[in-house]
Amino acid sequence: MKIINIYTNSFKGLSRESWMLALVMLINRSGSMVLPFLGVYMTNYLHFSIENTGIVLSFFGIGSVLGSWLGGFITDKIGEYKVQSFSLLLSVPLFCLIPVFKTEVGVAAIILLQSIVSDTFRPANSVAITKYAKPENITRAFSLNRMAVNLGFSIGPALGGILSAISYEFLFLSNALAALSAGIIYIWFFRKRNKLAKLKAKKVKEVIEIKKENSPYRDSKFLIYCFFCMLFSICFFQLFSTLTIFYKDVAQLSQQNIGYILGYSGFLIVLLEMGFVQIAEKYFNLAITMLLGTFICGISYTMMAFDYSIITLVISMTILCIGEIWTLPFMSTITALRSGENNKGAYMGLNGISFSIAFIITPYLGTLIAEKFGFNTLWIGTGVLAATIAVAFYFIVPWIIDAKKLEK
Repeated sequence: MKIINIYTNSFKGLSRESWMLALVMLINRSGSMVLPFLGVYMTNYLHFSIENTGIVLSFFGIGSVLGSWLGGFITDKIGEYKVQSFSLLLSVPLFCLIPVFKTEVGVAAIILLQSIVSDTFRPANSVAITKYAKPENITRAFSLNRMAVNLGFSIGPALGGILSAISYEFLFLSNALAALSAGIIYIWFFRKRNKLAKLKAKKVKEVIEIKKENSPYRDSKFLIYCFFCMLFSICFFQLFSTLTIFYKDVAQLSQQNIGYILGYSGFLIVLLEMGFVQIAEKYFNLAITMLLGTFICGISYTMMAFDYSIITLVISMTILCIGEIWTLPFMSTITALRSGENNKGAYMGLNGISFSIAFIITPYLGTLIAEKFGFNTLWIGTGVLAATIAVAFYFIVPWIIDAKKLEK
């Protein structure tokens, strides 16, 4: 009964805007079939080498870096409403163009452009979450949004595994339709609310002198924090690149079964995230939560170096989900607590860049290590690195967050 109460209480107090942002994210991510299957698409369908596939996937990360920086910059200039609207709608034709390109250079170019446009959405979306959430509910608002991401991610790859066996073009078309639907619903719901929020902000500025705030790029403590966020992302993002190749080539899973495992991970996070976040907020502080979450993620990858039976793969994915729940939403909370009122976009953008840089490094580094030294070396190395990062987070988080904000 106590566990049920914790779970149900985790959803209370969230604003209508927070729920609608989550719904928009759910629709958008329900079409997220492309990214997990890009590696398999390029190796099996376009017949790229594993190394060239890693290089091409790195352009997704380059675009993500540029998009995160651009999104953070223009969000502070024109507001999160316009940035999210443009990002969703401009993504539609770009998703449709991906299957037109068949060469390494062509695929890299369109993925770069698509990634830039899509990833301007992320810092703007994070700012919107902090804007419409009550201060005491920020982490749960981020968790609700991530729950929507993972529910969409449980639907997308599972369906993507089935559709990719028929035609890869269906994957890109589905992403385009999902982005279009999300864009229309977002604009419909937030158009009037954005106008009211702008009027309210204008009145506040007339009464209160707005303090000029520092750039996050000159915040040395936050830069160190972002560096370790990047290292964690390098470990975690094996999920989107080398892990699917490992499932296909080493574990000998079919594309449908790969989709089912990835779909299971999203479904599990939907079931557990809000409750586990509530538990972490109730019993741990931010430093302990980050330590546990990061360390658990490392364990999940290390397991596969010793066994890759289907039972072990499911257990590994289950552990990875728990670690993810106790790490990723709290990274956003720490960023929001570190930022000021008028530079949240820049802070969210810089933190997003740390993830995006990992998208550049992870596919190439992961595939290179797997090809040269084997997947066992990759998984053990990932586990050791994650354990090191976990200890670092334990000391860094209290260093950059005020003691009062750090308390659970």
